[in-house]
Parts: sequence; structure tokens; C-alpha cells
Amino acid sequence: MSRVFNFSAGPSVLPEVVLKQAAEEMMDYKGSGMSVMEMSHRSKVYDNIIKEAEQDLRDLMKIPDNYKVLFLQGGASQQFAAVPMNLMKNGVADYIITGQWAKKAYEEAQKYGKANAVASSADKTFSYIPDCSDLPISEDADYVYICHNNTIYGTTYKKLPDTKGKILVADMSSDILSQPVNVSDYGLIFFGVQKNVGPAGVVVVIIREDLIRDDVMPFTPTMLKYKTQADNDSLYNTPPCYGIYICGLVFKWVKEMGGLDAMKVHNEKKAAILYDFLDSSKMFSGTVVKEDRSLMNVPFVTGNEELDAKFVKEATAAGFVNLKGHRTVGGMRASIYNAMPIEGVEKLVQFMKDFEAANS
Repeated sequence: MSRVFNFSAGPSVLPEVVLKQAAEEMMDYKGSGMSVMEMSHRSKVYDNIIKEAEQDLRDLMKIPDNYKVLFLQGGASQQFAAVPMNLMKNGVADYIITGQWAKKAYEEAQKYGKANAVASSADKTFSYIPDCSDLPISEDADYVYICHNNTIYGTTYKKLPDTKGKILVADMSSDILSQPVNVSDYGLIFFGVQKNVGPAGVVVVIIREDLIRDDVMPFTPTMLKYKTQADNDSLYNTPPCYGIYICGLVFKWVKEMGGLDAMKVHNEKKAAILYDFLDSSKMFSGTVVKEDRSLMNVPFVTGNEELDAKFVKEATAAGFVNLKGHRTVGGMRASIYNAMPIEGVEKLVQFMKDFEAANS
């Protein structure tokens, strides 16, 4: 069977060249006589893999020297607890609620201190990003929290909130490496890798060194202390070795593609093909206000649930898989991450045109 066009929101499509290289190295990684899966995380060979992965990520994102890069486990959702446990010095944090993941992070933070929702777009099913130019930021807030790109709802920040001098924390799980990021705008960035970087099981934390402290909440598990992980170069315990290896291959692929500036052009071109069609279609329409549209996740509907279901079924049969929308939005969603080729989006649009002609 030939490969399908996989529009899954995560775990999602990976670059074919990466999969091929991993397949070639599966039995014998660079003459070591074993797979990366079998390797001691304390070995010289593996040490090179994780160090190279970190350096390539630093190069791609131009991460300043006063930031640590941590390769951890537990997914982005575990960071919903780790962030307040490590950063809530005054026991106060402000959250901007733009979707389900920001909401879950906000609810988790309430267990550890006073979390304030200073803005929300829940009133219109998270179909826009609220105005963040003059928020009621708490005077004693330890940080302001955002989810930079909303996988489920297809919105993204085009302009960062004015945090009035407070540290900005961002979950970038679904748009990391899709465009350049000024890391020094943030105190902490984290991302689960399974959307744009690698297989599920790895979460990366990029944290400014002055935020890595010993005086965290007393009940903070040893494993969730950023200091534990930073002091041990992400090797306090056995890390998700194979997942990190794949991430490293993806970082090299992004470099070969021309880095984050080139990725942005590539992604804008892809997204424009789909959005332009949605804007001209009489059957399909996007669900997000134009100015807040994501380059990565594109939700759309026909306005008729039976027709939506028919479209998903026929698209799947034609090799366009995982297009069913999240249950809270309905309809369809095409996730067009870095590794989705332009051809995949062009062929999807052609299929949508044919479907519209056949069903109108």
C-alpha cells in the first residue's frame, strides 16, 4: 500500500526522509552494532545523539546561551503542573484561555495557587484570539500563560500579549519550528513533539536559567523540578532515547529545508492554498476569524453534519486520512504541519472541489 496523506492533529506526519533514515539505522546505528532503542543512555554514542539534537534545536531557534534546553517525558500536559510548581513564587499566575489546552493548564494551575483567567475567547467557541493589548495583569503574577497555537480550534497569536513586564510562558506544541521565534520574548517555552517534531513521548522545555530554582513548591516531585533535569542534562533518569533520536533527525531535516524562515514561507504557501479555496467555496467554510488563522491547523465545515460525515468517509477512502474535526468543533480539520508536502494540500483541495461539484 502507498502512503496516505495524513492530516492528523497528532501524532502526525513525519518527513519521509527521516522515516527512511530511521529504518536504515534501525538494526545498526552508525556501526555500533545495535539500534538506538537498545542503547544505554549513558553511552558515548547516545550522548552524541542527545547533544547534537540540542545543538541543532539551538541553531534553528537561535536559543540564547542563558536558556537551558530539557528533553523530558510526560508530554505537554505534565507541564501544566510542572510550570506552576516551579514558577509560582508568589502563588499567582494569569492565564489567557484560547482553547481546550489553555483551559486545562489553567485548571491544573488552580491546584497550586491562584490562577486568574485574564482573557478568554470561550464565548465564540474559541474561534478568535482575544485582544491582549491591555490585559488586567495581576501585580503579583509570577507569569502570564498562553497556548501559542490552538490545535483544536485553528487559531494562533500573530502578536504576543502585553504582559506588563511579567514572564511569558508558552505552550508551542502545535506550531514549534513552523516559523521563527524570538526566544527571549519568553521565560519558558514547552512543546510536546508529536505534532511537528517527532513521535509521542517527548516534551521539550526551553527555560531561562534564572527561572531554574531550588525553592520550588515543597511537594514538587523530584522528576518535575526543572533544576533536577537541568543539573543532569536531561539524563537524571533514562530519557525517551529513541524519540529524542527521531527529533534530532527532524531538526536536521528542518535545517536542510532552509531553517525556520524557509519553513514559514513553505507553511504560508500551503495554508494559503487551503484558505483561498475555503474563502471561495460555496459548500465549505473555515470556522476561524481571518486575522487569527493558524498555519498549522485548519478547521472547516459544510454546515450540514451528514454532509460532513460523508466527506470524511469519502476522503478517507481516497487516501486523505484523519480529517474528522475535534468533537467540540465538529466538521473537519486539516493539520498541515511542516512535514505535510504542498502536494498533499493541493490534492486535498482538488478532492474538495470534486466533492462540492458532486454534492451541490
